[in-house]
Amino acid sequence: MTTEVIITGTGTPIPSQHRAGPGLAIRYGDTVMQFDAGRGTVQRLTAAGIALSDLSAVFATHHHSDHLIGMQDLVLSRWVMERQMDLPPLPVVVPDGPAASFARRMLDAWDEDIAVRMEHAGRTQPPEYEVIAFPTAEEPAEVWASDEVRVLAGRVRHEPVRPAVGFRVETPDGVIAISGDTIVCDEVAALAEGADVLVYEAMRFELIERLPQPRHFILDYHADTRLIGRQAQELGIETLVLTHLIPEPTTDEERQGFFDDIRNSGFEGTVVVADDLDVVTLGGRG
Repeated sequence: MTTEVIITGTGTPIPSQHRAGPGLAIRYGDTVMQFDAGRGTVQRLTAAGIALSDLSAVFATHHHSDHLIGMQDLVLSRWVMERQMDLPPLPVVVPDGPAASFARRMLDAWDEDIAVRMEHAGRTQPPEYEVIAFPTAEEPAEVWASDEVRVLAGRVRHEPVRPAVGFRVETPDGVIAISGDTIVCDEVAALAEGADVLVYEAMRFELIERLPQPRHFILDYHADTRLIGRQAQELGIETLVLTHLIPEPTTDEERQGFFDDIRNSGFEGTVVVADDLDVVTLGGRG
C-alpha cells in the first residue's frame, strides 16, 4: 500500500490556462480525500484517474472563492454522472463559520436544474452530501477518520479571513501537512511537526514588493518563500511541495526563483515547485 499526494490545482484567483484552482487529493487504498476545490478540480481529478464516486470526503481550508468554486461542480457532477449507483452522501468537512454556511447553501441556485434532471431521468434522490462543520482549535484536532486514515485540522493565520485552517493527514505510510492559505507561523509548525511531506502555499514576496502599492495588501496573509524554507528545515521536513504559486511561474527562470528562495533560506530536503497533477508518493511497503 502507498499514499499518493496528487496536486489537483496550483493556481490562484487569477485565471491560468495551465493551472487549475487550489486543491490536492490524497489517496490511500480506497480512501480518497480532496482538500479544497478550486476551478477545474473535476477535470484534474478525472485526469488523475479518480472517479468522483471514489471520493471518501471533501475538505475546505477557508471560504475564499478560489478554494471553493469547484465544489458545486464536484458535488453536482458526482450525482449527474453516477445515476445508476446508490452513492452515500458525500462528507463535506469544513471549519464552522462562513465555509460551512457556503457548503449548506451551495446547491440552492441549482434547484431547477436538479428538479428537471430528477423528473426526466426518473430519479428519486437529489445530490446528497453531509456537511461536517468543526470548531477551529488552537491545537490540531481530529475532524475526520476512515479505516487507517486520520485527518486533523488546526487554525492558521490568513487574517482577515477567519476562520482559516490547515490539515494534517496521517496514514500508515506517513504524515502529510497542508498549510492552506496562511502566513508562515507557529500554527503551521504545529500541523507539520514530524510530517514527511509539507504542502505549502508560496508567494515570492520579493517580486510582489516591486509591484505598485495597491497590490501589496496580498502580502498581509500569504507565505513568503524566504521564510517557508527556514521553517521546513527547522521542522525536519523531507519533502516540501510549493503550490498556490504567486506570481505564477511561466518560464524556467521564474520556476527556479521559487526553488532558489527555498534553498537560500536553508532547506536541504526535496523541493517540488508543483505543477497540476504532480504526484508525491509515500510508503510502498507492499
